[in-house]
Amino acid sequence: MIFKSTKIAGAYVVEPEVFTDERGFFARFWCEREFREHGLNSRIAQCSISFNTKKGTLRGMHYQIPPHAEVKTVRCTRGIMYDVIVDLRRGSPTFLQWIGVELNAENRSMLYVPEGCAHGFQTLEDNTEVLYQISEFHSPDHARGARWNDPAFGIRWPLPPQNVSARDRGWKDFLPAHDGFTIEQERK
Repeated sequence: MIFKSTKIAGAYVVEPEVFTDERGFFARFWCEREFREHGLNSRIAQCSISFNTKKGTLRGMHYQIPPHAEVKTVRCTRGIMYDVIVDLRRGSPTFLQWIGVELNAENRSMLYVPEGCAHGFQTLEDNTEVLYQISEFHSPDHARGARWNDPAFGIRWPLPPQNVSARDRGWKDFLPAHDGFTIEQERK
């Protein structure tokens, strides 16, 4: 696997090394040892799938707070998506910065989302399916969100957002002085 760092501290695009022959190809998309060798959390507590029927569908921005803060690896298994993370870790050199990466079934890449970062995506094609590998069990009491259009982040989505849930539309403005969590909280 090929680990490419991003401008967000601790976030990576992970590309498979593809080995081809007359039958097709073989590629590893998960290896606990390789993740650990890169200093990344390799625990998988849950795997989830999101299927999205309409182009422009926007989900996010989601995260969990300590003690159930989670790492996610996100991969598009069908269609095309624009995957976004925002660094909410006070004290991080990339606090409040965001990145967007196009993931699709053809490039087979994943985005590694570190603890303390909010995650969301927009589908760029109808019938897009997303696979999540998550380091912690879902804990509704620790689930949080940030609004996809919050001015504190200034995320530029490629399409006009559609099909945004009431919950995702309703998150309050992110206030850096009160929201987010510190690197110390992350380690608990």
